[in-house]
Amino acid sequence: MSRIDRAIDIFSPGAHEEKGEMARMSAYMAAIALGDLVKTTLGPKGMDKILQSTSHENEVTVTNDGATILKSIHLANPAAKVLVDISKTQDDEVGDGTTSVCVLAAELLREADVLVNTQHLHPQTIIAGWRKSSKVALEALGEIAIDNSADPEKFRKDLFDIACTTLSSKVLSKHKEHFANIAVDAVLRLKGSTNLDSIHIIKKSGAGIADSYLDEGFILEKSFGVGQPKRLEKAKILLANTAMDTDKIKIWSATVKVSDIDTVAAIETAERERMHEKCDKILAHGCNLFINRQLIYNLAEQYMTDRGIHSIEHADFAGIERLALVTGAEITSTFDKPELVTLGTSDVVEEIMIGEDRVLRFSGVPLGEACTIVLRGGTTHILDEAERSLHDALCVLSQTVSESRVVAGGGHSEVAMAAAVDRLATITPGKEALAMRSFAKALRALPGIIADNAGFDSSELVSALVAAQATGNKNAGLDMEKGVIGDMQALGIRDSYKVKRQIVLSASEAAEMLLRVDVILTSAPRQRSEDP
Repeated sequence: MSRIDRAIDIFSPGAHEEKGEMARMSAYMAAIALGDLVKTTLGPKGMDKILQSTSHENEVTVTNDGATILKSIHLANPAAKVLVDISKTQDDEVGDGTTSVCVLAAELLREADVLVNTQHLHPQTIIAGWRKSSKVALEALGEIAIDNSADPEKFRKDLFDIACTTLSSKVLSKHKEHFANIAVDAVLRLKGSTNLDSIHIIKKSGAGIADSYLDEGFILEKSFGVGQPKRLEKAKILLANTAMDTDKIKIWSATVKVSDIDTVAAIETAERERMHEKCDKILAHGCNLFINRQLIYNLAEQYMTDRGIHSIEHADFAGIERLALVTGAEITSTFDKPELVTLGTSDVVEEIMIGEDRVLRFSGVPLGEACTIVLRGGTTHILDEAERSLHDALCVLSQTVSESRVVAGGGHSEVAMAAAVDRLATITPGKEALAMRSFAKALRALPGIIADNAGFDSSELVSALVAAQATGNKNAGLDMEKGVIGDMQALGIRDSYKVKRQIVLSASEAAEMLLRVDVILTSAPRQRSEDP
């Protein structure tokens, strides 16, 4: 025989290879299982998940945010990791729709599994049909989108409706109107910017969640030094990241030996003089408020207090970076050239009480967009979930300000896109039409899941929604409060066009990527050499 008819193993010991049908099944099933895990959180009646850390048993997270759930679980399957990546991308791009994008990708792969194994379609044929379907679906989405940016009143109403829709599936749903107004007011202060660093969110336990409010100023969770007045007007602020303790020997294990107590006194005097010189250099900048990222020891604090200078110590890194943004100051570490340092300004810096905590409020800062959302709640778990929910709403609203088109919610856009894809499949010859119909079926699965999670008959509701849109009801969608088909315009259920567009794009691209897989290679674990 000229050929040795046997398998040749080209991989290192411990490496693993899955081929053909086994590789496809592994990829499809893992993605579908991950979609099934998070799909019960979808919609206004979605359920929450409890996430408990294995390394820190006291760390418990209660959430229904798709991105938070997916990034918190450890996965071994590479296909499932792809869905986690698209969820993170969705969160980074638009801030919401993290669950929907994962569920849509899983539903597409569920349909692909049927086409490949039952109807024997080649994956490339399915991908070709999906690409045409995605293009038509996005065109249909653009046609049903409306833009009210020219009318400030109508546009604010759109933003309010989007915020309410986003928050309706969160822990804040009971007070969604209150928090929607807070989110809209905060985002409109940004004047079209999508940078949310100007919006500071602080969490304070106590009171009820409805007691949360928007403060038109920057709040720092610190207090003035001992013996300093609690209010400062026309503040000139110097931000620093420098050591303000005595200049002790900071070489590890170094010691100084002296022969008498007079030498010890001389060393202490020299340390005080060096600190006084450093304080004098700080005062030479002409500031009346000194904020340091590190600690300010008693000697330096008292020296500044005696000269009428306010001081704030231990402002954490995020706090001092945000202060630099809102006050216009530069963070400095050396004080030899005052003319090169930019001071920040604030009309009023005053100490206020939030619950039982003292905090500082900076009012009249150069960055007029700066504001602080104060969240109140009974437990840290509620506050953490409220922050995640509000952050999603802020992200969606900021993106909607830049891309002002909106679409009706309640499954309206998914059914409209599915109808457009079905029309394309009707006039498309060949096997690609089967792939197009599977794409439309996956889109219609999303409103079905929303209905299932609310405890209603999804088959009946989705069929009624398809019929309503086909007979000319342009605003038909799912009303999950009553379990009927409702008017989305009248109910104020709106979604951001940009969010919906990104969901379709990301989910279809991820599903295509996994559909191409025919081999999964797992490398051998790195061998650790034992010490002799």
